[in-house]
Amino acid sequence: MSPNGSDRSSRRPMRRKLPQVLTAGLILATATGCSYNWEDFPRLGMPTPVTEEAPTILSLWQGSWAAALITGILVWGLIIWSVIFHRRSRTKVEVPPQTRYNMPIEALYTVTPLIIVSVLFYFTARDESKLLELTPKPPHTVNVVGYQWSWGFNYVENVPGVTGDAKTDKNLASIPDKFLADFPENAGGVYDAGIPGDRNPQTGNPGPTLWLPKGEKVRFVLTSRDVIHSFWVVPFLFKQDVIPGHTNVFEVTPNQEGTFLGKCAELCGVDHSRMLFNVKVVSPERYQQHLKELAEKGQTGYIPSGIEQTDPARNAEKNQL
Repeated sequence: MSPNGSDRSSRRPMRRKLPQVLTAGLILATATGCSYNWEDFPRLGMPTPVTEEAPTILSLWQGSWAAALITGILVWGLIIWSVIFHRRSRTKVEVPPQTRYNMPIEALYTVTPLIIVSVLFYFTARDESKLLELTPKPPHTVNVVGYQWSWGFNYVENVPGVTGDAKTDKNLASIPDKFLADFPENAGGVYDAGIPGDRNPQTGNPGPTLWLPKGEKVRFVLTSRDVIHSFWVVPFLFKQDVIPGHTNVFEVTPNQEGTFLGKCAELCGVDHSRMLFNVKVVSPERYQQHLKELAEKGQTGYIPSGIEQTDPARNAEKNQL
């Protein structure tokens, strides 16, 4: 048998199997789609936003996917066009003309990526500036303290019956003055210090529970007592690093009641996977009641927010923001 005949015979089993493979793939895709909620498809894998700021992040995510899809279709189309129209002919075996360079095409595939990156950079920088913008004197402030292997929450609030001043409390001395200045006057505050074994009593999810009021802006002041962590509330569509010796800050306004999952998104050591927590969004009245309950338990004042720092180090970023 000729070599050509051998090649043709070896291709036949593959040609017979091709319809079977395609059919199996179609069945698998259809079966997978049966359990998928197509109402969730526009979010492209993102959870339902639960803050007023989260739709901005979702919009950026969707726009990035749209740009990637358009680019992918263009590239795939050019590849398929080249494969079809420049494939080797059965009758002509000569080498096709070779093109060493083509200036218009080279200029196109140099300028086009620069335009794409510039557009993505513009929208990312615009949305990032909006998301990190701080309001003077926010209604609520929570100092989130990361430590191996759980989370503590200092509620910087004026709680009835609790005395003290967050601005001068030694446990908050690691927080820069520019953030202390926005703390409420004479805020004695309450706290909740978690351990990995904690569980939310309603859902049974592991970790301590952070309470937030619906419809009211909350500022998060992030500090660490040991290594780098990352504060991530999944349906906030936002996360930020918790760095020892550096204070990160952001604000959100929860707009949906419920209990949501949070976790550390930075590999911080052997028990990183246990650094889970919950966020419970309730009415403002229930939130104030929870603060009173913490005070009744004796959890008044604040837990240490971070490592000790000298004044120059703590305020080294005084001119930023």
